[in-house]
Amino acid sequence: MKREILDGNTAVAKASYKLSEISFIYPITPSSTMAEVCDEMANAGEKNIFGSTMSITEMQSEGGASGALHGASLAGSVATTFTSSQGLLLMLPNMYKIAGEMLPVVINVASRSLATHALNIFCDHSDVMSARQTGFAMLSSASPQEAYDFAVASFLTSIKTRVPFLHFFDGFRTSHEINVVNTFEDEELKKIYPFEKLQQFKQNGISPNNPHQYGTSESEDIFFQGRERANEIYNTLPDVLYETFKSIETISGRQHKCFEYYGSKTAKYVLVVMGSATNTIKQFIDFAKNKDYGVLKVNLYR
Repeated sequence: MKREILDGNTAVAKASYKLSEISFIYPITPSSTMAEVCDEMANAGEKNIFGSTMSITEMQSEGGASGALHGASLAGSVATTFTSSQGLLLMLPNMYKIAGEMLPVVINVASRSLATHALNIFCDHSDVMSARQTGFAMLSSASPQEAYDFAVASFLTSIKTRVPFLHFFDGFRTSHEINVVNTFEDEELKKIYPFEKLQQFKQNGISPNNPHQYGTSESEDIFFQGRERANEIYNTLPDVLYETFKSIETISGRQHKCFEYYGSKTAKYVLVVMGSATNTIKQFIDFAKNKDYGVLKVNLYR
């Protein structure tokens, strides 16, 4: 492992670069740094764990980025992108298709308020809440170190299950927090990466020599069967994610779970939170005069 001083965006970018082959990007505050860092790494000729340099293309909008992401994944490429706020909303139509076709895509989101009566670039979760029914698994991180680990977990679990992941963390609160982050060497990532699942995914990729038909019209009886078949895979996802967390623990010593409780075992008041607020609440619990408080941290939201 390497011990580095990084902000949350850069930590996620480093994980994403090492674990994906292609990215289609469009800048939006406060997520732009992630794409910029990946672009810098590609221009420097840095290799991912597959031995190639990430291909990065800036599109005309977030809608174009998500459409290209969809197409690249259909062709068998491990694809990712980065966005925030209204940018995520423009990706929603393609996210339904990506999840419906069970494509292992990862979208990293620095959460930001949606513009309503005015523009607000600071953090809330109104953007990611809009993506709840797309079919993407949703994983929330609370610190730069956790953002790095959860980005790694998102890529690994997505390849294993074919369920796409939306990994999100608080814009500015986490995306721009500078802290010590322990990152993995390439050889360490290779030890826990499911290369056999990657090979299966690539074999199913469409090409002129391996054509498939997608996007047909189905009557309700057949359509329903397809949705029910997908539910079987979604039901296994928490267990697969937990196994991925355990594999990360074997090389890092850092423990993660889908839900984490902190505080008194006999707490009268328990706060349920996601994101950077967790660390503030933990400090309050540590210094509170009475021990009536606890916090349940939600990592796997969906």
